[in-house]
Amino acid sequence: MAFDVETRRMIEANRANWDERTPIHAASEFYGSRAAAEWFAPFEWADMGPLEGREVVHLQCHLGTETIEFARRGARASGLDFSPASVVAARSVAAAAGVAVDFVESDVYNAVESLGAERFDLVYTGKGSVVYLPDLAAWAAQVRGILKPGGTFYLVEFHPLLNALGVAPGSAEDLTLRNDYLSGRGPVERDATRTYTDGPALHEATVAYEWMHGVGEVVSALAGAGLRVDLVRETPELPFPRWSSMHGTESGWFVLPDDQPRIPLLYAIRAVNP
Repeated sequence: MAFDVETRRMIEANRANWDERTPIHAASEFYGSRAAAEWFAPFEWADMGPLEGREVVHLQCHLGTETIEFARRGARASGLDFSPASVVAARSVAAAAGVAVDFVESDVYNAVESLGAERFDLVYTGKGSVVYLPDLAAWAAQVRGILKPGGTFYLVEFHPLLNALGVAPGSAEDLTLRNDYLSGRGPVERDATRTYTDGPALHEATVAYEWMHGVGEVVSALAGAGLRVDLVRETPELPFPRWSSMHGTESGWFVLPDDQPRIPLLYAIRAVNP
């Protein structure tokens, strides 16, 4: 897809940022201390259904941590990511796990060209991917383009309310609205030397750009591409403790304390290609 010069510059900055993050993430305890299956909420397997023998692709797969779990569960699994370093690392992770996964280096906006049209029974993405999409309509068109007729798209993503929340000024733990939930004010520039994992600092490609998208905008993009949305979930759990006040659950995921309001921190959307 042809973006304007400024948007393309921001996409390339994100690619460089993820290239530099990759070796840090690959060596981190954040990824290395838990099994691949633990990155999935229990409801995900029920929502996706049996994977045995199905063609499955994980878009924006980064290290391929979740991707290899699809292969372990009997799927013919592929992963796609725009970061060359991520693809190299993902292939190494899969080889070390003794799992066959086809990892492809490509921008998600070229998914049909890179992966093939009407190829997959299941397209999976999420947990930090949607904020890197400047154009949801074009993304949704690519998703539909790689799905077989009758195939399923499944997104599990950090809720935009999670991104909107921040610690209140002068407080150690009290949360308040600090950032936009909805789009409309353009991308957010983030310049940070630390990523979300443990490990050393970034030194060069520290700037990344994120586009805010509300849940309604995501649903509308998928419906606009001709997909039939049949499930939307919201859940208060996260796979890691975003704030120190969060505590573990029986699933091994984390929630806010019981005396805090029950709010969604993650959401899921399932849609079918009719």
